[in-house]
Amino acid sequence: MIASVRGTVIDMGAAHVVVECAGVGHLVTVTAKTAGTLTRGEEGFLLTTLVVREDAMTLYGFASPSERDMFDLLQTVSGLGPRLAMAVLQVLDPADVAAAVTAGDGKRLQTASGVGKRMADRMLVELKDKVAVFAAPPAASADGAGTGDGAVRPGAGAKGPAADVDQVVGALTGLGFREQEAAAAVDEVLAADPSLDTSAALRASLKALGG
Repeated sequence: MIASVRGTVIDMGAAHVVVECAGVGHLVTVTAKTAGTLTRGEEGFLLTTLVVREDAMTLYGFASPSERDMFDLLQTVSGLGPRLAMAVLQVLDPADVAAAVTAGDGKRLQTASGVGKRMADRMLVELKDKVAVFAAPPAASADGAGTGDGAVRPGAGAKGPAADVDQVVGALTGLGFREQEAAAAVDEVLAADPSLDTSAALRASLKALGG
């Protein structure tokens, strides 16, 4: 099994990258968010899972162990294959999936392309007792509770877009867009909907840029 690849990123798109290792180019299927962590012409590193089917051998790449673990877990759901698992990770982080399953929020799961109500309901049932390990740690409250020292962290309680603007712009420039046009697109989509999280802002920005 190919557990990871490290080498020069020689080609990339919204759903794939090619990483050259020892003269061999490995085509790796990734989410746009993961592609955004890499830069064409520079060294990149991805954790990977090789999925073997009768008609294909596909290498899937991830930026973190939790993403790869969630990719594997999602495929334990009846009828949910690797492509749909990647569609889920395209819009939801592992912690987001865990939160949706724990809360019984099928509509949030349906934001992934290809996940309808029936599949979302199946995910809620079959993943219910398996996602605790992916849950995000409790956030610190405005009065400092949960920080361990009673101090209010910088920016606590601050209002603003849920999206990490720098991460979205970085992802877009990694996909080949100029920084100026990427920043303008992100500003535009967040002005239209300030509640967008990072994944949603990236998708909306790609659409605005025609990607």
